[in-house]
Amino acid sequence: MHSFKIYNSNVKPDADEKQEIVDFLFNHLGQYGDPKEHILSCLEFATMENPAAFGGFALVIKDKDEILGITIVNKTGMSGYIPENILVYIAVHEKTRGKGVGKALMEKAITLADGDIALHVEPDNPAKRLYERLGFSNKYLEMRLKK
Repeated sequence: MHSFKIYNSNVKPDADEKQEIVDFLFNHLGQYGDPKEHILSCLEFATMENPAAFGGFALVIKDKDEILGITIVNKTGMSGYIPENILVYIAVHEKTRGKGVGKALMEKAITLADGDIALHVEPDNPAKRLYERLGFSNKYLEMRLKK
């Protein structure tokens, strides 16, 4: 039986939990990941430990004491023209892939999020099909300018 743990502005992770979340995402995002400091910044934005943050949440799915998956959703502070939330990170343990853990994590995150959700996914990411089945659509081609 899976259980969920939610971290947000009211329930903040302690230092060990932060490290566990960052390490899990770093290790299981693989080629789609970011440096640990970026993952930590995202988590601190979601739990409003960053004074400029709008909040959000980190959602951890476990089987007993073992983490099976994690997602972090940040509030954007906008609505309408930009969705209220952006799902920044989601990863499941490689041994649970294809077993419904990612779907359960996504469905819970969708339920918890207040408002619309955007996410970025690379075209070759196998999770893209799950997102489409859950109702996400590709409305835009994202372009970025790195300075």
